[in-house]
Amino acid sequence: MNAAEYNQHFKARTKAFVLAVIGLTEKSTRSISSDIILKQLVRSATSVAANYRASCIARSDKERYAKLCIVVEEADEADFWLDLFTEAFPAMASHTSSICREVGELLRVFMAYRAKLKAHLDAA
Repeated sequence: MNAAEYNQHFKARTKAFVLAVIGLTEKSTRSISSDIILKQLVRSATSVAANYRASCIARSDKERYAKLCIVVEEADEADFWLDLFTEAFPAMASHTSSICREVGELLRVFMAYRAKLKAHLDAA
């Protein structure tokens, strides 16, 4: 997979992740606590997708690295909110399991990419 294909693949995956999170919010029972958690989850999930897209058009490797750091941070935050939501509302676990797996995979991929880019920057 070349760089352009990689970027397109993960643009699509991060967008699908956001759409899955949005779908989860529509399935959830409304309460003050669920609304707060889900609002934070939507914010962090959309930030993952938006900042990944921004990293794809970065003007330099340093800028790409900075954006990728945000992607990792926001993916980790989304993972936290998903975990919290699942524990607080166990009846929703069947709706969150695939989303939790996806954010975990995305987080691992982006952490590896960030480490590779950091090594490249340090060698330069």
